[in-house]
Amino acid sequence: MARIKGGIATHKRHKKVLALTKGHASARHSLFKRAHESMVHAMSYAFAHRRARKGDMRRLWITRINAAARAEGLTYGELMSGLKTAGIDINRKVLADMAVSDSVAFAAVAAKAAAAKAN
Repeated sequence: MARIKGGIATHKRHKKVLALTKGHASARHSLFKRAHESMVHAMSYAFAHRRARKGDMRRLWITRINAAARAEGLTYGELMSGLKTAGIDINRKVLADMAVSDSVAFAAVAAKAAAAKAN
């Protein structure tokens, strides 16, 4: 049986890595060994930061809700507590969007939360 060399598969794998590192500095995009190291680091950062972005977005929503709640005379904690007491189940993403784009509706929700907190 004839010996089969793996040159075609190796070349394809190397080309894939070099394509993924296009735009990296100096040898990190041209030499396979350095490019592979660069790619592994880049991919691990991308994976971790996709998860971190979710926390970043939640922080942004909370900041927006807090600013809008303070304009209505409530703190963020008072608003969320009042919403829970009133049985209003709106997530932070929707509340933040309401605070930015529909201040009248947010004011109505905040008023219900304030009334529930007062009782």
